[in-house]
Amino acid sequence: MDMKLEVVVVPVSDVDRAKDFYTALGWRLDADIAPDAGFRVVQVTPPGSPASVIFGTSVTDQAPGSAQGLHLVVDDIEAARDELTRRGADPSEVFHDAGGVFHHAGGDARVPGPDPGRGSYGSFLSFTDPDGNGWLLQEITTRLPGRLDPATTAFASAEDLASALRRAAAAHGEHEARIGAEDPDWPDWYARHMVSEQAGTEPPS
Repeated sequence: MDMKLEVVVVPVSDVDRAKDFYTALGWRLDADIAPDAGFRVVQVTPPGSPASVIFGTSVTDQAPGSAQGLHLVVDDIEAARDELTRRGADPSEVFHDAGGVFHHAGGDARVPGPDPGRGSYGSFLSFTDPDGNGWLLQEITTRLPGRLDPATTAFASAEDLASALRRAAAAHGEHEARIGAEDPDWPDWYARHMVSEQAGTEPPS
């Protein structure tokens, strides 16, 4: 049975302030429901995300600001930092971990700058909401094998699809250079490349 992550609840002290912060980031406002004076549910969704975020009044017993280590995935960490800065989130500098692909807790083993080889999964940045709930962005450009169903190919946004097309175009240029001729079947090659990239399988040669 599929079990898909649908919602993450984030504890906040000021619902309107949190709503203003997250919608200013460009997150879609899905709902703002207050059936009575003591209960309010606000749902927002990050661009391209299949899972949403809920905060409000009487939706959690957690202390405001206690949600930490919430991860968002992007395919260009530096462009994402520029956008967050422009939208008022005050993100950290991009960093990578000194000892591995994932990062240590807090600021331990944090090295300034993106992963030196710009390896997928290796570059991060952090930011907090007004209550101190902690978010991290992780740059993922190629999924590890098995992370996605190879029979399913999906793109979260037009920008995501355009980025995949650009990577396929660059790889196809190298392919044509290897074979020394134009490839009339380039749409098929693009399609195989984009599917293999999402599934983490061997790309076309």
